[in-house]
Amino acid sequence: GHYISVDRSHEGEKAILSSPELHSEEWSCIRLIYQIASTSEPSSDPTRLNLYLRQEGESFDRLLWSAKEPSDSWLIASLDLANSTKKYKIVLEGEMGKDKSASIAIFEIKITPGYCIECDFEENHLCGFMNRWNPNVNWFVGGGNIRNSQSVLPKDHTLNSELGHYMYVDSVYVKHFQEVAQLISPRTTAPMSGCLSFYYQLKQESSIVFTVYLRDMSGFYDEIWKTESALSAAWTVAEVDFNAPYPVEVIFEVAFNSAKGGYVALDDIAFSPVYCSNQTGISFNPAEASCNFEEDLCNFYQDQKDGPGWSRVKVKRNVYRAGDHTTGFGYYLLANTKFTSQPGYIGRLYGPTLPGNLQYCLRFYYALYGFFKMSGTLAVYIFEENHVVQEKIWSVLDSPKGVWTQAEISFKKPMPCKVVFVSWCKSFWDCGLVALDDVSLSLGSCQAADLLPPSPGECTFEKDECMFTQKKQGRGSWRRRRGPTPTSYTGPRGDHTTGVGYYMYIEASDMVYGQRAYLTSRTLRGTSGKLCLTFFYHMYGAGTGLLSVYLKKEGDDEEIPLWRRTGEQSISWLRGLIEYESEKNHQIIFEAIRGMSIRSDTAVDDILFQAGACLEVEEIQFSSGYPDSLNEIEF
Repeated sequence: GHYISVDRSHEGEKAILSSPELHSEEWSCIRLIYQIASTSEPSSDPTRLNLYLRQEGESFDRLLWSAKEPSDSWLIASLDLANSTKKYKIVLEGEMGKDKSASIAIFEIKITPGYCIECDFEENHLCGFMNRWNPNVNWFVGGGNIRNSQSVLPKDHTLNSELGHYMYVDSVYVKHFQEVAQLISPRTTAPMSGCLSFYYQLKQESSIVFTVYLRDMSGFYDEIWKTESALSAAWTVAEVDFNAPYPVEVIFEVAFNSAKGGYVALDDIAFSPVYCSNQTGISFNPAEASCNFEEDLCNFYQDQKDGPGWSRVKVKRNVYRAGDHTTGFGYYLLANTKFTSQPGYIGRLYGPTLPGNLQYCLRFYYALYGFFKMSGTLAVYIFEENHVVQEKIWSVLDSPKGVWTQAEISFKKPMPCKVVFVSWCKSFWDCGLVALDDVSLSLGSCQAADLLPPSPGECTFEKDECMFTQKKQGRGSWRRRRGPTPTSYTGPRGDHTTGVGYYMYIEASDMVYGQRAYLTSRTLRGTSGKLCLTFFYHMYGAGTGLLSVYLKKEGDDEEIPLWRRTGEQSISWLRGLIEYESEKNHQIIFEAIRGMSIRSDTAVDDILFQAGACLEVEEIQFSSGYPDSLNEIEF
């Protein structure tokens, strides 16, 4: 047969292979049979194969999958494609790294209707299901007999004939007590919930345990089904409710106790987006346990007997006291304020009830002011409702003062529970302020979320400069940095993404008054609708100059100004919103101009492009200076 491979003569370049325009209103599965071959050791700049989804009306391609591990055989990748009314293209990108001996080849790409975890085992790729090799017991492909051989095993279920195929595991070679064979499905790549069904036969002389598990990306096993009956000589259907809001593998596991155990056969794994028992399932929306405190406390509440522990406050833009994390001029929560600071004081904030037996990732931002000893001044507890147990799952150790710092915690509890934020004043002499903002809850562990491909059109500058490049290097250039900038009384003290990550800034002490630095995006695809650009900017310092954002359309000489700020704005990161349209391919340019003195370090972070109009509107696109009412906290 034939395969297609990347021409290796162009080192460092990218090879692009694009599908025709596709359209599938049904859920479908992309299967890719590929190989990355290499004879040398892994390098820091490996050869990669990336698969993108290019949707109609989007300026950015969504990375669905990426591989860089070399292998000496063909591998199969299975990717779920959720149903959508939009037309799309599949784009394959081969990135040649520094390795001269590497090559990328693709043998087959196939898009079939249905879910990737479905399989009738009639095709030789087995839908990407893998047997975990064990010296004694393994899953094998059964059936397909042309002559009617004396097989102990049944006809398959799909075709109900000797010609059809199924998977089976037999106890003949069992050597030890409790030998285990595992058949592992491809990992889901899109959130799905519904009914998983499969057909099985079980013949046993001594006890066999046949179990189905879900395994998430951090390796946690969750049992969802187990055989009840001792025997099922005919094909029996099993149905189980299946909920995978985050990527999981389905594992069919058979454990034998002796060589006379018998066998298990499996066929026709299917999935339906409707729950088996017609019940709707507890569809828990994690957004119900998230809050940015802009409007109110959302579903969070305080115990009345505690008194007003946490207050919702807002700080006008100023150069002394940081504002909130969401926008820089919105609301956040503050504990241990002047109303409540008595020694031993505890302020508790309760979240809504969370269903049990789900893996959660809790993220929030906190900032501390005025404590001598920071450790333990803010803690997070899990409160199990049925028995009044509180378990401490996180507490602050040390953090830069007055910088919004991100914390993330993964947890899973068997029973329904609540998250409780507790602030604590140890003594009258050491009672500072605790600030809390942007609490978000998602399903799946935080580590698993970090392994997912980044959302398209987003740049946090944590790893690199993403889609941005410098117009010219030299004195007038943007730099990537973490922590405070070298000059005092100017620039941010930490980034906006996590408080301890990276941002882009201009170093004013290396530039002259009026000198410009340009940060230019790569060319973005034009679309017919509106686009929304969100970013965070930091303009603190008595000599701050200008920060402008321009739109440059392909073929136009003129750059269109979209947004501008002049002079010192705030000690906080402030959110900028720009709504624009461009049917032509275009670039976005961030231009910073150095101001009067070296105290004009200007920074940007967390840039995000989204299709569609902005949900909020920023009143002023072009402004200078900041209001005079400084450093007031509004309660």
